[in-house]
Amino acid sequence: MIRVTCRPLALAALAAALAACTSTPPPPPAPVDSTTPAQRLAAVEAVAGPDDKELSVQPLRDPEVDDLRQSAQSQRQAGDLAAAAASLDHALQLVDGDPAVLQERAEVALLAGQWDAAEQFARKAVDLGSKTGPLCRRHWATIEQSRLARAQKENAVSAHAQIEGCTVPGIKRY
Repeated sequence: MIRVTCRPLALAALAAALAACTSTPPPPPAPVDSTTPAQRLAAVEAVAGPDDKELSVQPLRDPEVDDLRQSAQSQRQAGDLAAAAASLDHALQLVDGDPAVLQERAEVALLAGQWDAAEQFARKAVDLGSKTGPLCRRHWATIEQSRLARAQKENAVSAHAQIEGCTVPGIKRY
């Protein structure tokens, strides 16, 4: 008799356990950002391109720093990002507060997929550099791309909003 009364209870428990196993399907995976570092740099270059209506002032440079910048450019084009970073780091030891060198270093970090470092270099360049012109737009575009790469969409939007402020309307001549 015990066997007969336990069987319905066991079946009910088994049915309850099986019902608990059914669940809703897992949510679809978050979309993976397939943007390459080179595409991110291209986006920076596109946003920050020079405007023929703007005055762009270039400071006089130390010849050693210029040589290091040129070496870094050649190394970057050859795909040796570590050497390019080292050349620019050496240049930064000579001229710590040069926004153009900081931006070049940020772009090498962006190409290397070092999103945090790219933003740090670009932020320092923003703090030290001009608040207008093509270089300013490059700084903010780099910050925007580094944030997008880290899936910080709201922060990227705020960086993108800064880009417009870097452009000063030209003088209209009649």
